Amino acid sequence: MTNKPITVFGEVLFDHFPDGSCVLGGAPFNVAWHLQAFAQAPLFISRVGRDSLGDAIESAMRTWRMAVSGLQRDGEHPTGSVQVMIDDGEPRYAILPSQAYDFIAADELAAENCGGVLYHGTLAVRHEVSRQALAALKARHRGKIFLDVNLRAPWWDKESVLRLVDDADWVKLNHHELAALQPLSGDIKTDMRAFQAAHDLDGLIMTRGDQGALAIDAAGNQIEVTPAETLEVVDTVGAGDAFAAILLLGLNLGWNVELTMERAQCFASALVGRRGATVQDASFYQPFIEAWALNQ
Repeated sequence: MTNKPITVFGEVLFDHFPDGSCVLGGAPFNVAWHLQAFAQAPLFISRVGRDSLGDAIESAMRTWRMAVSGLQRDGEHPTGSVQVMIDDGEPRYAILPSQAYDFIAADELAAENCGGVLYHGTLAVRHEVSRQALAALKARHRGKIFLDVNLRAPWWDKESVLRLVDDADWVKLNHHELAALQPLSGDIKTDMRAFQAAHDLDGLIMTRGDQGALAIDAAGNQIEVTPAETLEVVDTVGAGDAFAAILLLGLNLGWNVELTMERAQCFASALVGRRGATVQDASFYQPFIEAWALNQ
C-alpha cells in the first residue's frame, strides 16, 4: 500500500498497574503503535529520558519497526510514568509533572513540511515547551489535524483546549469532556451538532464506553455504533486510543465515516479483551488486516 504520512505528536509513558505490572502507554503512543501494526508507518514525535525506561521505549519501537527519528532524548527529565488505578472497572490516572514528554523541543523537529494527518492530544501540551513544538509543527503542516481530547485534572484549562479544537478538523472526546467544554441541553446529538458547528469541524466523534460511540460529520450525517452485548472485558485502558487509531486509518485510506466507525468499534472491542493499551503480538492484528484487505 502507498499511504499518506500520518504524524503522531505527544506523550509516551509507562502505565503502572495496581498489581505491580508496568505497560507501555500514552494515548499518542498507543495510536502510533496500532497504526504501525496496520502498515501506516507513522512518524511518532515525543521525548523520553536518558534512562532505562527511555531505553525500553526506544527498544520496543525498534522491535515493532516503528521509526524512532521523531523520538527525542532528554538528559534532565525522566521518561513519563503514570499510576493507573481501576475503580468499578474504569481506569483512573495519577499523572506526574515535569516528564520528558513535557519538553518536546521545537528545534529538534524534522524540518520538512508535513502532509497527511497530524494527530495530537491535550496532555502533552500542558507545558509551554511542548506546546511551542506542536505550534511549530502545525505551522508547516499541510494536511488534516485530528485532536484527541484527554482531559486529565489538573493538567488542562478550557480556554487552551478550545483553541486546540478550533485548530482541528476532526475531534474525538467523551461525554464528560463535551460537558466540560460546552453547556449541555440534555439531547446529546443536538449538543454534538452545536459543538461541531461552533468549531467548524469536519467531524466530531464521541465515545461512550460500553454504550459505543457517536459521530457527526460536516454534512450532518449521524453514525452510532455499539459493542456486542457478550463483550468480554479485561480492562478498558487504551480502548479510546484503539478507536482513534482506526479513525485515523479510515481517514488515511478514504473509508466513509460509517464504515470507519464500525471498524473502530470492532477493533476497540477486541482490545478491551487484552490487558493494557498496546498488544505486542502481531497476530492480534492479522484478522483485521485480512478482513479489511490491508495486505493487498
